[in-house]
Amino acid sequence: MRPLLLGVLGCSLVLSVQALYSASDDVVDLTSSNFNREVIQSDSLWLVEFYAPWCGHCQNLAPDWKKAATALKGIVKVGAVDADQHKSLGSQYGVRGFPTIKIFGANKNKPEEYQGGRSSQAIVDGAMNALRALVKERLSGKSGSSGYNKQSGSGNGKKDVVELTDDNFDKMVLESDDVWLVEFFAPWCGHCKNLEPEWAAAATAVKEQTKGKVHLGAVDATVQQVLSSRYGIRGFPTIKIFRKGEEPEDYQGGRSRGDIIEKALDLFSDHAPAPEVLEILGEDILKKTCEDSQLCIIAVLPHILDTGASGRNGYLDVMMKMAEKYKKKMWGWLWTEAGTQMELESSLGIGGFGYPAMAAINTRKMKFALLRGSFSETGIHEFLRALSVGRGSTATLGGGTMPKIHTVEPWDGKDGQLPVEDEYDLSDVDLDDDFEKDEL
Repeated sequence: MRPLLLGVLGCSLVLSVQALYSASDDVVDLTSSNFNREVIQSDSLWLVEFYAPWCGHCQNLAPDWKKAATALKGIVKVGAVDADQHKSLGSQYGVRGFPTIKIFGANKNKPEEYQGGRSSQAIVDGAMNALRALVKERLSGKSGSSGYNKQSGSGNGKKDVVELTDDNFDKMVLESDDVWLVEFFAPWCGHCKNLEPEWAAAATAVKEQTKGKVHLGAVDATVQQVLSSRYGIRGFPTIKIFRKGEEPEDYQGGRSRGDIIEKALDLFSDHAPAPEVLEILGEDILKKTCEDSQLCIIAVLPHILDTGASGRNGYLDVMMKMAEKYKKKMWGWLWTEAGTQMELESSLGIGGFGYPAMAAINTRKMKFALLRGSFSETGIHEFLRALSVGRGSTATLGGGTMPKIHTVEPWDGKDGQLPVEDEYDLSDVDLDDDFEKDEL
């Protein structure tokens, strides 16, 4: 299934590449074909695990997930998606690591991420807390049905699909630095009507996950005939991809929201620059970078007096190459000088030696993993790849909270200088006279 990965990580991963759940379990097997019907259109509360069969953490979770599903039977629905097989579903819900657990409650189009423990008791407790919150919302009249059927209406369901016309197309699409997926449709077209809710839902998800860098638009080709003629539209719906300075290309993927989102995220990662590698100058930088990312990669580099500018730049070059290699993950990348953020070092168990060091932090779960290999492209790649497939060894961040971060001045890019010691003027001291007096 993943022969290269299996070869590298060894025989431990060969234990099971089959689905972790069977028909005899109380865990509902969810797929691209039944997910909308079972989950999105349901009035029930759902806990859904997105997993990969080869993921070690997923294999460890499976017995507790089954036990929780049995305990919650008839109360809360518990399902599982093999996201390695059904990649479009994983992309649709922003899954970038395994296992990821989502709670589908009142608004099925915006599930919450489960942040609790992984034991069966913790999962049941989390489910019951979510159920109580759902019932409370319904009693207050704040929530209705899942909202799925509203997507194709004329209300907010289509708010993130940009209406394109002969007049605004060139300025909005062709002159934009962003990527556009544009649907050419006809109001009377049955396939277009079927696509409409998928296109609308995908537009909202893509806007959020790409931070507005990929857009979904729609052209009524029966009205905007200049555009229809320019791009040779002969059938409906036709979807085209527009990137600045390139010829438009036909979209060849599936028509579900998951398929559309997956393609949009691929376009985004291909088009987007690598994330910046930022120095931790204060709490704001750490908070913003880590809260916006599933993982935060933090390096603690040796003191500038130990490496000089060239040595430090060498370490930063390695980090920038890794940020480029893993840019599809949309992780945050940070660094600090040894001894500058001692509370952070202490919470990660680095503590004053072993520089350069690196840690990957999940601030939502307050978990971290440390680089045990070399601080090199190969060593860091092995570290991050293991984390990506759920093989990394993790620990709880010291204290269970983010440590105090000090405000510091940015590195000036130069070699370090030893501090200048105070000088004393001894010109008016006659050492020989003093010595003679002492002798007398």
